[in-house]
Amino acid sequence: MDLFDRLFARRTRVGIFVDGPNVLRSEFDVDLDELRAIARDEGAVAIARVYVDENAGGGLIQAAEARGFEVVTTSGDVDVKLAAEVVEAAVAGRIDTVVVVSRDTDFKPALEIAAERGLRTVAVAPSTYGRSDALRNAAQHEVTLD
Repeated sequence: MDLFDRLFARRTRVGIFVDGPNVLRSEFDVDLDELRAIARDEGAVAIARVYVDENAGGGLIQAAEARGFEVVTTSGDVDVKLAAEVVEAAVAGRIDTVVVVSRDTDFKPALEIAAERGLRTVAVAPSTYGRSDALRNAAQHEVTLD
């Protein structure tokens, strides 16, 4: 990254939104520190949230909070809450880049709305298994974790 890119990245506000039930599963072994690093590579992290349902274990919640994520617990559909908050942050102008960590096609409209508003969009998949090609194609940049 050259000097211009580093200076630009410092001024860029990033929101990272993690679909907990979909990606924080033992078969994927997702590292929350790695997710924060991906967001930091995009700019200054302004919003960092992990969305979980009421069945989330205390260990997961503690791990997410220890790594600087706000944990949003919902008794309803995690996808709806996450997508609504991505769109709200984009429309309110609180972020310049949106990073969605999921395997779920449901977030494609949220990425499209963010892009229409001029935000940079990034889709992060926990692996190639079950990765949403529609979500990946809707984003301007995609990352697949190993």
